Amino acid sequence: MEKHTLFELNEYIRRVLALNLPDPLWISCEIAQLAESKGHYYLSLVQKSGDSDEVVARAEAVLWQRQARQLHRKIGSTLYSLLQEGTEVLLLASVDFHERYGLKLVVQDIDPAYTLGQLELRRRKILERLEAEQLIGKNRQQHLPLALQRIAVITSERAAGLQDFLQHLRENPYGYQFDCLLYPAAVQGEQVSAEVSHQLSKIARQRWRFDCVAIIRGGGARLDLAAFDDYEICKTVAEMPLPVLSGIGHEVDEVLLDKVVHTALKTPTAVADFIVGRNMQFEGGLLQLGQQLSLLAAHRFRQQAVLLERMEQALRFLPRQRLQQQQLKLDKLSEAVPQWCRVRAKTEQQRLDQLEQLIAITSPEATLKRGFSILLKEGKTVASSTELKTGDTFTARFSDGEIKGQVK
Repeated sequence: MEKHTLFELNEYIRRVLALNLPDPLWISCEIAQLAESKGHYYLSLVQKSGDSDEVVARAEAVLWQRQARQLHRKIGSTLYSLLQEGTEVLLLASVDFHERYGLKLVVQDIDPAYTLGQLELRRRKILERLEAEQLIGKNRQQHLPLALQRIAVITSERAAGLQDFLQHLRENPYGYQFDCLLYPAAVQGEQVSAEVSHQLSKIARQRWRFDCVAIIRGGGARLDLAAFDDYEICKTVAEMPLPVLSGIGHEVDEVLLDKVVHTALKTPTAVADFIVGRNMQFEGGLLQLGQQLSLLAAHRFRQQAVLLERMEQALRFLPRQRLQQQQLKLDKLSEAVPQWCRVRAKTEQQRLDQLEQLIAITSPEATLKRGFSILLKEGKTVASSTELKTGDTFTARFSDGEIKGQVK
């Protein structure tokens, strides 16, 4: 059996690859890891299974400094948006095999359209899922206070839009005061989803401290904003117990986060303008109510003044009118009393006459004259035979005299 050294085998592999793959190839893959040194970019590329995240292929690649400069001149800052861990890319790469260092892909070009296309497909699937789970518009059901003063701000401490946002609030022309508390989180790259979701959960546990949440970041390319199309961020925002405002720094494109927040605005400055404007509307409403109350009070004052004037006039004439009425009553009484007294006296005289007649009829003398007699014992009238005993003396009185007798 013929023996070969490892160098001979690797040299053979190099010649085979050079012979069969002489030209660069377009390769679709995902950047799993990325490192930069002295302008050179070292990439670990993977291919995952369509049904799961299982890695089915892996390769190492390099983008040399000189080629990186050429690509930057060609596609601008989009290059750095593409060179992010977790980004799906389409690379034009030549296959290089070195006997000592092994297989390596040398990147010649990058197609931004492919990455944007993959992001759009992913975005559509996430949007369909959000709609199916009825998360679109759910945060709009949270009550947004009429005046916003206590604001939880989620952004990077180094975000360009943060200072613009804070300065705009501080220098508002109406002198409104705001209490903004920063919850720092990444706004670009793979850590956006985890960090923003974590800060949202922390704010939710302290929701009584805030009127609303503002998620902001400075401007960026479409690829820079792809992190805000993440399902976990959108779900967490939709289920927040506080209204969420967004100002992601885009003028044209709309990220999925904008579809689930309470109010979506273009930039951090626009969010600040919205907050100041809402407070201005609230103050304007208060001033309008104050004016209405002032007008109502003046109207009621005039009404009461007229009423008091009428009452004053009435009080001037009422006593005189009452005196006249009472005088008329007294005059009528003065005329009626003598007549009433005469009638009363006549009536009473008739009653006296009747009583005298009744007394005369029912007097003992009248009774005796009618043939009756009165039996007396010891000066007292005897009403029953049981009051007399044998031997008792009595007096029988008649109309023409008395007779004394004894019971035998």
